[in-house]
Amino acid sequence: MCGIVGYIGNKQAQDVLINGLSRLEYRGYDSAGIATLENEVIRVEKKKGRLKNLEDVLAKNPLSGQVGIGHTRWATHGVPSDANAHPHSSVNKEISVVHNGIIENYMTLKDELQALGHVFISDTDTEVIAHLLNELYTGDLVQTIEIALKRMKGSYALAVLCANEPDKIVAVRKDSPLIVGLGDGENFIASDIPAILNYTREVYLLDNGEMAVLTADTIQVLDSAGNSIEKEIFVVDWDPGDAEKGGYDHFMMKEMVEQPKAMMETLMGRCCDNGASFTGLKLDAKMMKNINRIQIVACGTAYHAGMVGKYYFEKFARISVETEAASEYRYKNPIVDENT
Repeated sequence: MCGIVGYIGNKQAQDVLINGLSRLEYRGYDSAGIATLENEVIRVEKKKGRLKNLEDVLAKNPLSGQVGIGHTRWATHGVPSDANAHPHSSVNKEISVVHNGIIENYMTLKDELQALGHVFISDTDTEVIAHLLNELYTGDLVQTIEIALKRMKGSYALAVLCANEPDKIVAVRKDSPLIVGLGDGENFIASDIPAILNYTREVYLLDNGEMAVLTADTIQVLDSAGNSIEKEIFVVDWDPGDAEKGGYDHFMMKEMVEQPKAMMETLMGRCCDNGASFTGLKLDAKMMKNINRIQIVACGTAYHAGMVGKYYFEKFARISVETEAASEYRYKNPIVDENT
């Protein structure tokens, strides 16, 4: 459910990134951030909460530069916080990364990097990617990313800045969507089409394993073997409203079709073979064992999903569950105690 935007061109990147992230707010998020690159220096600003929190900070202290990446995050590894928000950077601030997906072996990689002296400031798998790229950096960002990907297990859509290579953005995907927007003297990256519709209608749809290397004037797409390939341009004829619906006639149809993907993204990083982790709920094991009543509050199709969830909770956890319509719940005086 996270959102990615990247820009390189002749405009101030901050404005393009914020506009793009605002077009992805419908996806849901708990924090937002951007990084810009100017004079071989990467500057990062990120805030927990709504995009407006980030905008308020940037209004006082704008980030200049015509190259940048941005992100809206929905927490998987690590609770919502400024520190856990993207972009994440290496200790020397020479590499900055935004990432959608889950790196399954991030703890193994983190342990290895800590043994080499790396110090981490967040709880996320994404920060591990930034440190790994920094550790492996060969002087060629594309080559470094190719080496790093061979050590990473999981799913990802990545956009990477490198202070030593200030004229490019490198993006790559596996099992998480990523598109490249084609402009005139400017180019774009996004996780979803609405983010860049104000700027271009021509896009490349990256396939699994493909990498894109963007400058202001060129786009090179590489396959998983590192070979340069030609991509067919997809011309988007939707208006912004249609784009948010992904080309479907209405949101209900879009949500129905996306259910398997939504289920997979919900489970990624939270469930594994030997247990589950729900750090975003801020519940420890003792608190969870004391729960004797659950209230599910939702609207629309989420309400119907909650009704299904009620049956599963009662069947497997043997805990009493109530499903409430959010529009009515706000006017109730519900019975909620510390074990609810």
